[in-house]
Amino acid sequence: MTKEITVTINGEEHTHEVESRTLLVHFIREIAELTGTHIGCDTSSCGACTILIDGKSAKSCTILAVQVNGKNVTTVEGLATTEGVHPIQEGFKENHGLHCGFCTSGMMMRCVELLENNPNPTEEEIRWGISGNLCRCTGYNNIVKAVQYAGAKLRGDELPSTEPVFVE
Repeated sequence: MTKEITVTINGEEHTHEVESRTLLVHFIREIAELTGTHIGCDTSSCGACTILIDGKSAKSCTILAVQVNGKNVTTVEGLATTEGVHPIQEGFKENHGLHCGFCTSGMMMRCVELLENNPNPTEEEIRWGISGNLCRCTGYNNIVKAVQYAGAKLRGDELPSTEPVFVE
């Protein structure tokens, strides 16, 4: 069974006929051709597919595309503007918050909502806030620093040190 849906992704409307069983992650990657959203596990365990739906983070591998008909979706491609990269993107770059990069897009999307709800999170709140997103490379220390950096930038505070943390 197919259904026509319209989803606004990163400000652009996408109207397509989809099978009712099409996952949102496949709609984003294959139909909208936005490949920044990654497929990691198909079970919602890793968070690589995290996007924002009407401003709330969600794992797109467990949501049907028909469920977001008429909604606004933001992917990592939608974070940067003509003015430049989003502070969370800058934070990940400046603080070495990525290694292989596979989890990075989903992690950033989760962090955007985290900072929206709590502009000045503690380290514990950041770690709890990203606990549904797995990273196998970084040890999370520099991701925490990236979120602190982005939070400071969004608040207009002095930016924290960008010296990387290396775990021995």
